[in-house]
Amino acid sequence: MKTYNIASIPGDGIGKEVIPECEIVLQALAANQPITFAFERFDWGGDYYRQHGKMMPDDGLEPLRNKDAILFGSAGDPNIPDHITLWGLRLKICQGFDQYANVRPTRILPGIETPLRHCQPNQLDWVIVRENSEGEYAGLGGRAHQGHPIEVASDMSIMTRVGVERIQRFAFKLAQSRPRKHLTVITKSNAQRHAMVMWDEIARDIAREFPDVTWDKELVDAATARMVNRPESLDTIVATNLHADVLSDLAAALAGSLGIAPTGNIDPERRYPSMFEPIHGSAFDIMGKGLANPIGTFWSAVMMLNHLGEPTLANRLMQAIEAVTANPQLHTRDLGGNAMMKDVTNAVCEEISQ
Repeated sequence: MKTYNIASIPGDGIGKEVIPECEIVLQALAANQPITFAFERFDWGGDYYRQHGKMMPDDGLEPLRNKDAILFGSAGDPNIPDHITLWGLRLKICQGFDQYANVRPTRILPGIETPLRHCQPNQLDWVIVRENSEGEYAGLGGRAHQGHPIEVASDMSIMTRVGVERIQRFAFKLAQSRPRKHLTVITKSNAQRHAMVMWDEIARDIAREFPDVTWDKELVDAATARMVNRPESLDTIVATNLHADVLSDLAAALAGSLGIAPTGNIDPERRYPSMFEPIHGSAFDIMGKGLANPIGTFWSAVMMLNHLGEPTLANRLMQAIEAVTANPQLHTRDLGGNAMMKDVTNAVCEEISQ
């Protein structure tokens, strides 16, 4: 029997609720199958910070290093500055394991209404590829003369040729694997005249390696309008760390809710474990109330199963998710319904068992 060793990091807020629910669903999926999931829980996050002055141990990457994958909930606490929670936990793992490809699929699931008028499911089926290791979130910069009128603060966006080439090549390969074989490269080279110009040049170079992939270029501000007005014109999208961060939240909202959106932080070379998480954040306004939508976490588990080489189980879980979202009685509040988190989990488990 194959055992998958999974690091489980609930983190903060509703992450503490949706990750245990995902473990339940995965165990239901493994029942009567020649595989098993062994979860090891790491209770890092805001509570750990209040006890130790840090979000995770200094050597916290070591017990994660030999895991097959990581399930992550969220980072964010109302009583801790956001830059501490993000950089002290999630980004420490992403950058520590060079998970340079952040992949965010977005589509309209059965039974879910989109805010876009007259938009059909076949018109909104995207995958956004986010550069996840450098760019605007490289972490370089600083502050001087704090508290004085002459105070100065800077954040530097760093793009390297190797970093841009590898994410562009990953995006072209992903586009090549999808039926439409189309990639849109997001840029802002009209205003950012150095790094983003290099980004554009590298896209043109990489495109020559993929003659069967059609591609176009779009300024990031124009891309927001295109996502709303012409969703059917998009398929696979690649963008920098910040641009894709913003666009993927818009994409999730257009598909119905941030609560259903998944993410994979991928090391394509498989040197380190990859990490899978919902994009909704800690949502501390509803934490502890059982109101969270676990669909984004379950869909992230689908991505994890595909990454682990279990496409049959991934498809089975995705079919169960779609059967549940198709029933309006099982919609949580973010989707306009009254279902509780446990209702959704139980329904997904029931679909799996059938």
